[in-house]
Amino acid sequence: MTIKGKQLEDESLDPRFWQIESGNTSDFGLNSKGVLCFRGKVFVPKDTDLRCRFPSCWIELGGSRILGLELVSNTEDKVRLIRDRLKVTADRQKSYIDLKCKEIEYSSGDIVFLKVSPLKRHCRFDPAHVISVEEIEIRPDLSFEEEPIQILERDVKALRRKSIPLVKVLWCNHNSEEATWEPEEVMQQQYPYLF
Repeated sequence: MTIKGKQLEDESLDPRFWQIESGNTSDFGLNSKGVLCFRGKVFVPKDTDLRCRFPSCWIELGGSRILGLELVSNTEDKVRLIRDRLKVTADRQKSYIDLKCKEIEYSSGDIVFLKVSPLKRHCRFDPAHVISVEEIEIRPDLSFEEEPIQILERDVKALRRKSIPLVKVLWCNHNSEEATWEPEEVMQQQYPYLF
């Protein structure tokens, strides 16, 4: 019996033929003789009559079969090649990360801002966010109240049907870069001494 006949008898290949008929696969196809191929290579099902001693093999049309030690040797070579390429890629990515990392030394008593990111699973100390603990009055429940110090700017946010007057507020224990825009009306009600 031919390879095509054995393929048609093999029920495990039925889904592949259905994929080809429906056009849902680009990897499988039929050659000019109606033989099932995977990426242009003939699929040889497991069959002792066809002398294929392993579950399935892919051979080039007109090519010779690779059996035994030669097959194992070729497979090991491919695995080695894949490992080498993965190592090169990992080393390249590591070198990019190493460029971004910088050594920062802290002394005993330094106060730093700890940023924890649970998704990335890493901790980072950011010296740009160092704040003086002495200036903050902390309540027993470990909270503190932000007090506005000064109004830095005024602006009007124009919407379709109304306009909202805003003020840029400098808060206690923060620098001017961390100032926030707040509605003027709310700030006048809560902090009239600013106006």
